[in-house]
Parts: sequence; structure tokens; C-alpha cells
Amino acid sequence: MGLSQLLDTDVDYLMMDYLAEVTMSLLARARLRDRDAGYPPDFVSYLKPHLATVAERGIKIVSNAGGVNPQACKRALERLAAEVGIPLRVAVVEGDDLMPNIDALRRDGTTEWISGQPLPAVLLTANAYLGALPIRAALDAGADIVVTGRCVDSALALGILMHEFGWSDESFDLLSTGSLVGHLLECGPQVTGGVFTDWEDVPDWHNIGYPIAECRADGRFTITKPPGTGGLVTPATVAEQVLYEIGDPTAYLLPDVSADFSHVRLSREGPDRVAVSGATGGAPTDRYKVSATYQDGHRATAMISIVGLDAVRKAERTAEALLARAGMQFERRALSGFSAVHVEVVGAESAYGSESRARMSREVILRLSVEHSDLLALKLFAAEIGSVGLSFAQGTTGLIGGRPKAVAVVRLFTFLIDKSRVAAPRVQVGDALAFEVDLPPTRAARTNGPTASSAGTLNRTPPADECVTVPLLRVAHARSGDKGDSSNIAVYCRRPEYMDHLREVLTAEAIGAHFAGLTEGSVVRYEAPGLAAFNFLLDRALGGGGMASMRLDAQGKAYGQRALEMLIPVPRSWLT
Repeated sequence: MGLSQLLDTDVDYLMMDYLAEVTMSLLARARLRDRDAGYPPDFVSYLKPHLATVAERGIKIVSNAGGVNPQACKRALERLAAEVGIPLRVAVVEGDDLMPNIDALRRDGTTEWISGQPLPAVLLTANAYLGALPIRAALDAGADIVVTGRCVDSALALGILMHEFGWSDESFDLLSTGSLVGHLLECGPQVTGGVFTDWEDVPDWHNIGYPIAECRADGRFTITKPPGTGGLVTPATVAEQVLYEIGDPTAYLLPDVSADFSHVRLSREGPDRVAVSGATGGAPTDRYKVSATYQDGHRATAMISIVGLDAVRKAERTAEALLARAGMQFERRALSGFSAVHVEVVGAESAYGSESRARMSREVILRLSVEHSDLLALKLFAAEIGSVGLSFAQGTTGLIGGRPKAVAVVRLFTFLIDKSRVAAPRVQVGDALAFEVDLPPTRAARTNGPTASSAGTLNRTPPADECVTVPLLRVAHARSGDKGDSSNIAVYCRRPEYMDHLREVLTAEAIGAHFAGLTEGSVVRYEAPGLAAFNFLLDRALGGGGMASMRLDAQGKAYGQRALEMLIPVPRSWLT
């Protein structure tokens, strides 16, 4: 539906983002089975019914849907264009795959950028996050569709804007603005009211519109959506995405620019129209970020529904019994114990730990996840699941999804590499010979440092008898996401004048205490004054993050909601 909506409007380019870290490993496995696989096949099928319209209107498409096999994706698009009789020039960008370099990197002692862990013995994927210059080069060479492998999501839009407006690779404020365009658009309908804090204000979820960026050569742009579609575009819906999955907003490090979003400003231009300005930038660093993935054993997850009195305690005892039965089987076969176990009682607020308010719930789902390096252990565990309906608690009503099946545990390994050690990106347009894209020489990156903890100047802290305690939701909205095993929680003041008081209340220590049962590392607070926002980065807060995490909320998507539950003192006058 999203593409049909956009094609009914006057758009010039389509930016289509398909990749996540874990996606790369899944695509790599597909390529091992079939050399013509390794890219999201739905990309081609999704375009098929619209290709004639795209060609007729001269709309250009840029996508990272090449995955781990951009050439195969290019060939599939060319076959499709030939089938429907449409002449299209498809370009491919390559150079992100670093698997051929892994042995050399291992010899050099490459380590994970946070934990210091050495490179795993066997990797599934290793891809550098390329920038916008190869995309610009492909469009400059006349491409109608540009397919890349791994690149930063925002580069899809930045490459378009550099081509369209002739922006220099040294115009860092413009590059930062173009990166913000891409950062917002890759969030899709989240910019137009999807997963918005004030969700009840958002109309027509079933027909929510995808975002459109109306861009100007001077860097100003407006976010809107197709007329007649559902959703909502306001400064608040856009703000929630500006800091999404970002750490320090003054130093968002990208291949083409060190972006500073801390003074981004949003203003309403009209219904469903928000003007965006204020992004600045400096020279990029001399390194690429690389995301590698590797397999680390297998996992099985059992889901068991239990209804009735004492359902929570029954679920917990069921988990204990299942683990003990599996242990008996392991002992007979001289197998080691599970490498990891995670028990959650869905419906009992188990993620809240001792703060749960649902211990008396009469309807729950036991979610029991286990990991082991030996598939036999997980088969034995799955075989024991049948005992729950015969041997354990009355009120056990069924196995959701049947007996659990083992799946590979894929973990993320992130490191940095000097750009000089990565071969120049290559671009091929149509049947022409591939050419290398020259990258500018690296310079010293500008670093502003965290914008945190400046003292408030507008409002004194009122005495306690002038305050009232309310949930943070009353005075702020929030959005959270993941950065590997870390989570960021961006908190936006509902009014700019609230910021000074909330600075004193929403300290890193207060957020750390609120998430004490979930966060194993530090909590750092950053500020974005232009948005009247605070951005908290919680280290080691996701149980491994992504597919490596055994938690129900493996990517911290609900952390913003949990932050808004905090009870804080605010001036009584704010509520009147």
C-alpha cells in the first residue's frame, strides 16, 4: 500500500531501506543455498506492478536491497524490466563485503569496539557501512535504479540529494541535513504517527501514509505525507524519530559527515507539514563502522498458556520442572547444561521484576528460552514439553506453536576499520564497465563533546509544596530503540520551558535506577536543546540485543514507554 500511495503523488525519487544487521546473516545463508539468492526477493516482486508507472514518470529508485548479493538483485531487476518491455538502467554498488579481508583483520588483532572481544573463529557476514558518494556517482552516470549492499541507511537519501543539487562532499552542514532526511525517511510511517507516544491522536492506522521529504538546494526540507492517507505529521511525530537509535546527538558519525542534530528545529507549516532545519556537520572520521555476524549455538523457546488461580506461580514452577527434566536427560547422556536460560511469564509483568503489579494474573503465557551448543540437547528439551499437559499444573491449556524448534543464535560483532584499508567502492551501470569511486581524503573529525548537564537558567526548582507528582508522560513524550546491546531513550519535553526543571529531575542516575533490573552498564545523558530533548544511552541493556537476546523486548522498543511511567515532581502550575 505504501508504494501505491507515494506513486499517486508528485515524487521524483523513491528511497527503499531493506537491511538490518541480522538480515545480512539470513541473506548470507540464502546465498549459500542458491548463488542467485542473497537479496530480499520481495523487493523485486514489490516493484513489479509499479514498474511501468515508475518508468513513465521518470521516478528514480535507490535501495540497499542488494543485501549480500547486489549483482544478483541487479540481474533480477533487469529480467523484470525486459519481461514488461521497459528500458531501465540498473546500477549496482559494491565494496562493502569484507569477508575476503577477515584473515588479515584477525592477524591484526581486530576486536569488538565495546567489549574488546577478539574476532570469532567463523563469521557469517562482515560488511562495512558505505556512504553516499557511490550512490551519487551511479545517478550521475544515468542510473534509473541504484541497488547497494550494506550502507548507512541515511546515505540512500543523501546520495540522491548530492546528485540532484550538486552538493560538494565538503559542504558538511548540507551533508548533515541530507543525512537527517534519510534518517527520518528510513523510519517509514513511524514519522507519520506510527508507534507515536500519543497514539490515540493518530487517525486511520489502517491506511497510514508514508513520509515524503520536500527538499531544497539550501538544505531546508519539509516532511509531509500523501493527501488522503491516515496518520499524522506534527513536530512531535517527527521529533520522536530524530534521535531514534542515536547516541550523542552532537556527534552522529557517518561515512560522509559527522552530523550534529542537537539544534535541529521543527515547526508546523500547515496540516501534516513540518519544516525541519538546524542540522550542522563536520568532517567525517577516517574509519568505517563494520557489522559482522556469527553463529553462537542454538536456541529453543517454549510458549505455554496457563489459566486460572495462581497462574503466575504455576508458570514459574512449570519452568523449574521442565528445566529439571531436561537436566535428567542431559545427565544420562553426559551432556553439559544449558549455556543460557531465560524465563518470562507474559501477563505477569515479569520484565518489571519486583515492581510487577500483576502477580495475581489469572491468564499468563510461560515463555521459556534455552540455549545449547548441541542440537541434541534442544531436541531432548522439546521432547519433554509434552509433559506439561499431563504432569504439571491444572489450567495448562496448550502449547503455542507446538513443541519448540531449534534456531541458530546469531550475534552481532561490530568493529571499526580505517577507510584506507577498504577498497574503493565500485559502481556498474547497466552493461557498462564497472568504475571505482574516488573518496575524498580524510580530515580530523570535529567533535563537540556531549551536550549534557548544563545548569538550568530559566526556572528555579520549586519547593516541594509547590510540586505535584505525576507520570513523566504528562509532561513529555519518548521514543526508544536499540544500538547493538545498548538502548537509547529519547525524552522530549511537551513544552520547551519544561526543559530546565526536567534536567534536574531526569538525571542519568534516575534513569539508571528506573531500569536497574535491565541495565548492566552505564547510563549517559545527552541533550538536544533544539528539540527540548534528552537522549539517554543505556549500555548493555538488552541482554545481548537483537537475535542474540532472549528477552521479549530484545530491541528496547518498550523502554520509552517504561520511562514515561516514572513518577516525577513537577510544578503544580504546569498542570493548570
